[in-house]
Amino acid sequence: MTMQFEKSGGLIPTIVQDAQKRDVLMVAYMNPAALAQTLSSGYVTFYSRSRQQLWTKGETSGNRLRLVRLWQDCDADAILAEVEIEGDERACHTGARSCFFQAVEGEAQ
Repeated sequence: MTMQFEKSGGLIPTIVQDAQKRDVLMVAYMNPAALAQTLSSGYVTFYSRSRQQLWTKGETSGNRLRLVRLWQDCDADAILAEVEIEGDERACHTGARSCFFQAVEGEAQ
């Protein structure tokens, strides 16, 4: 199956999960070039919507995401990247291991 980049304006949400611990680390976006670079380099590369350019996670922090396996969802419009974190195992730019560390409070509407 071919990824459906055109369905979402050229960007596909990419969920990043620790391949062994199974916790979700972060969510970012890939375009076709980021996907190609990820597959060729073995390190997860994303497309930055704010900078409008490719970025390989961990280039400056050293906390690179080594690709273990990629999965596409049933509609081919989302990716799950299973990774091993290199460095001090912090995937979030805040210094936390995961970007998902803040509980949502309040009532569902």
